[in-house]
Amino acid sequence: MNRIAPTRATRWIIGILVVAFFLVPLASTLLYTVQTPDGSTTLARWAALADPSASAALRPIWIGLTNSLVLALVTVAIVLLLLAPTMILVNLRFPRLKPLFEFVALLPISIPAIVLVVGLAPIYLHIARSIGTGTWTLAFAYGITVLPFAYRSIQASIDAADLKTLAEAARSLGAGWPTVVLRVLAPNLRQGLLAASLISIAVVLGEFTIASLLNRDVFQTAMLVVSKRDPYLPAIFTLLALAFCFVLLLIVGRVGRGSRKAQP
Repeated sequence: MNRIAPTRATRWIIGILVVAFFLVPLASTLLYTVQTPDGSTTLARWAALADPSASAALRPIWIGLTNSLVLALVTVAIVLLLLAPTMILVNLRFPRLKPLFEFVALLPISIPAIVLVVGLAPIYLHIARSIGTGTWTLAFAYGITVLPFAYRSIQASIDAADLKTLAEAARSLGAGWPTVVLRVLAPNLRQGLLAASLISIAVVLGEFTIASLLNRDVFQTAMLVVSKRDPYLPAIFTLLALAFCFVLLLIVGRVGRGSRKAQP
């Protein structure tokens, strides 16, 4: 018997506390959106989302949500098309650079968002003169923000797969490097790539500081504007955003399990 392992009762207590830590704020937020001042409950605030007369009040949120979804797609593209191939290259060809690359990739997590904005503001002035001030350009800053989380997700899959053997086997059969990366290595890194994409989407949907200081209209800044007129709408859309991320998490888990079952 392992004397260090917690008892069954201890595990139950820890599990209940963890579940309560997540569910109590969500339940409180849901209750806030359906409860009236006299104590009764109503779904009128949720039904108002489909009311055409409320379209003017919801317009800032829809614009911000659309911008955030575009930013999420561009950020995921940066992760999958730039970060992932670079990590594969470093692990296969330049293993001595791996510690330095890891340090650079994890560095943004230790830098506050306000400090990043101070450094990025002059860069965005040049970006505005070159390619405009579109909200999608914020993806360059978000690419830096999600870098540590995406790196750890992809690196975990790389450590679990023997990339060198897979690449050498494919090359010995005459496959070019694009084929090796897309058809041999990427399927073995599918779970890490999906996890990195999910984390990137969650970070983009929840980011406020950088977008606010760089004067971009995104989901979080739009909810701040709307909250001054209707405090219930931001709470409703927060729950919807969390539900959206939860569904994505289930999809990632399902696809990851499916890819493992498909392996011989």
